[in-house]
Amino acid sequence: MTKNAHPFLDVRNLVKDYRASSGLFAKAVSVRAVDKVDLHIGQGESLGLVGESGSGKTTLGRCILRLVKPTAGDVFYDGIDVLGLDAAKLRALRRRMQIVFQDPYGALNPRMTVGAAVREPIVVHRISEKKEAPKRVEALFNEVGLDASHMGMYPHELSGGQRQRVGIARALSLQPEFLVLDEPVSALDVSVQAQVLNLLADLREDRGLTYLFIAHDLAVVRHIADRVAVMYLGRIVEVAPSVDAYTTPLHPYSRSLLSAVPNPDPEAQSDRIVLTGDMPSARLRPTGCAFYSRCPHPRKDSTCKSEIPELKEVQPGRQVACFRSDDPLT
Repeated sequence: MTKNAHPFLDVRNLVKDYRASSGLFAKAVSVRAVDKVDLHIGQGESLGLVGESGSGKTTLGRCILRLVKPTAGDVFYDGIDVLGLDAAKLRALRRRMQIVFQDPYGALNPRMTVGAAVREPIVVHRISEKKEAPKRVEALFNEVGLDASHMGMYPHELSGGQRQRVGIARALSLQPEFLVLDEPVSALDVSVQAQVLNLLADLREDRGLTYLFIAHDLAVVRHIADRVAVMYLGRIVEVAPSVDAYTTPLHPYSRSLLSAVPNPDPEAQSDRIVLTGDMPSARLRPTGCAFYSRCPHPRKDSTCKSEIPELKEVQPGRQVACFRSDDPLT
């Protein structure tokens, strides 16, 4: 639940463009990965950001942390203008904002023991004296479900779930308040996913953390997100409380994602909504609604094809970017 009324993280009109070309002699073109995104997260809240691959979720998360420099827009963290900070002030802010990457193996140095990997940021940021650092590392390992015997191991000696726990411990080593969790369980077996999700839920409760939980699967964020934001081709198309997002999604893309979530009760399983075609290319963006070519029920006039729907509040706490949010079936 949100602890404060004002946004702890406030993202306004964020844009990220890349320059790309299709060949050695081809002319470079601008590709928009994040397109005028507004996003707000309250302190202590967990926001799930979902969408299929290529929707811009990871780029958005990295822009928020300024791991990637946005093209335009604003990011305010606890009232601090993140994009306006110089290098020294940004370094200080890094202690408060951390990221857990999708690939736990790729995020760790294969030539460094996992204990050393967790100890490194503690020493670099002078969280404690060098002689006290091993005790802090051991305490972090215990907190994420590992023991001291794992500290001397290398990444290849651990399972995927253990490596991800190390990644979480490394992110927690600086005692942050806010975590960007970038697909933290997508590379893990289903049985291990549940264990890591439970760990993240416990850590949030114990430490009072704020989460931006990025995933492509609605089922993954169901029990860890207070609200859900759905992203499609660089834009947020729906934001809703978690309960509403899973029971009465308003955007047709959200409905299709929800229909793909397995239900253990065969009688309660809804009909699968299979979308035709692929997500449009970010290089050749549609002139109107980006979802128009795949929408099962576009408007009969040319509105959806020619105009871009704005994200607007249609119910208290619920926003949707769809011309048919008021009459979705007419």
